[in-house]
Amino acid sequence: MPQISEKGKSMPASPIRKLVPYAEEAKRKGRKVYHLNIGQPDIPTPQAALDALKNMQEKVIVYSHSAGNESYRRKLAGYYQKLGINIDHTEIIVTAGGSEAVLFAFMSCLNPGDEVITPEPFYANYNGFATTAGVKIVPVTSRIEDDFALPPVSEIEKKISRRTKGILICSPNNPTGYLYTENEIRQLREIIVKHDLFLFSDEVYREFCYDGEKHFSAMHLEGVENNIILLDSVSKRYSMCGVRIGALITRNKDVLATALKFAQARLSPPGLGQIAGEASVDTPKEYFENVYNEYTERRDFMVDALNKMPGVYCPNPKGAFYSTVKLPVDDTDKFSQWLLEEFEYKNQTVMLAPASGFYSTPGLGRNEVRIAYVLNTDDLKNAMETLAEALKVYPGAV
Repeated sequence: MPQISEKGKSMPASPIRKLVPYAEEAKRKGRKVYHLNIGQPDIPTPQAALDALKNMQEKVIVYSHSAGNESYRRKLAGYYQKLGINIDHTEIIVTAGGSEAVLFAFMSCLNPGDEVITPEPFYANYNGFATTAGVKIVPVTSRIEDDFALPPVSEIEKKISRRTKGILICSPNNPTGYLYTENEIRQLREIIVKHDLFLFSDEVYREFCYDGEKHFSAMHLEGVENNIILLDSVSKRYSMCGVRIGALITRNKDVLATALKFAQARLSPPGLGQIAGEASVDTPKEYFENVYNEYTERRDFMVDALNKMPGVYCPNPKGAFYSTVKLPVDDTDKFSQWLLEEFEYKNQTVMLAPASGFYSTPGLGRNEVRIAYVLNTDDLKNAMETLAEALKVYPGAV
């Protein structure tokens, strides 16, 4: 019998989705499952994007330019310019979601066997993109005791080897909700200058910054224009994950030319998604104000409810809509499966994302979970009540 590839064998399964069969079985038993495991917002997609799809005049859905429709790229450039990121449309490649942007960046900037350093816990799919590109993710550990702040420069530099070609950050962060400060981003600038590295900056959650905090983009760093690769997506900003539209943005002409070749090989990004993406750039300010208020209310309720539970610690996230939470259990992989397989409270249960899948260092995250507060407050109240009751009776409580 023919064998599958070594790359296929090494490709990691999603820690976010691996418990899906247990959730489906719980639902077959008639239980209500509150999905705190995945960043799928329930916020409505902007009406402008929906109307653009409903009212589209195209008679044929054609290939676009491999870099994306010029009209969309010009509108995107205007969006970034309003943020003080001075680029033009020729410095943008539209991608099939932020996922393809990360993959194109890795394949354009890194050789097989090269290394990219990233703080852990990190977005688990970075592992999959690295495996696909044949590169290695090297973690530097951030700690819940520090609310997952950037590790000290000295710890980052310890991880640099002759194979290191870049640093990858996500701010605001998935899975921790931590928002890197301007000072922290400037510390990274010193490292990439000293060691001549790329800085890959995943800024998908840019609009979700709370408590008056402001997002500082890596593209605002001076004198390192050829080192910075911005990775972005419309998925979370406009609550339309399914359109699969992202972007790779850089002032580095060699990277752009190289990434375009990968873009040409897959022909073009999704046509319908670009129509929705282009229209969404016109989303009024009021939309984001309502979203901000909604997520702030959800966050405040969830953080308070979790920290009232004995033995639980939840940092107060400053961005995105996640928090990585410490639970008083022996193993959150076992606990999360137990919640779906064996537990119910008022015929309901919760689905969590065990944090071990967001760490690369073996053994870390065993008592942590990522919780996404993407449910409305009423559902969050039920979910928190259910989780509190589960912790009281879990056999592996510590």
